[in-house]
Amino acid sequence: MSDDNSHNLLYFESPSMRGLYECMEDWQNTYHKRLLSVSIQQDAGNFCCIALTNAMEVLIRDIVSQHYAHVDGLGRLQVYADPRKMYE
Repeated sequence: MSDDNSHNLLYFESPSMRGLYECMEDWQNTYHKRLLSVSIQQDAGNFCCIALTNAMEVLIRDIVSQHYAHVDGLGRLQVYADPRKMYE
């Protein structure tokens, strides 16, 4: 997996819960990334997990000047007085 942070959705599947855990642990050891959220369900006799990784998008707010800085997954930084402008 590349360092492209525009995709943060993962899918894991195993016939056993232990196997699912090992698959997810192997992924973390390989890519050195944390899972932000996981949902585990059984489907057709398998344990399935949809997981979200840490997105690199960050919103920073300067309390003194009331400006916002947005750092996206490509490392670009932009400063806004109105945070709604960041998503236009």
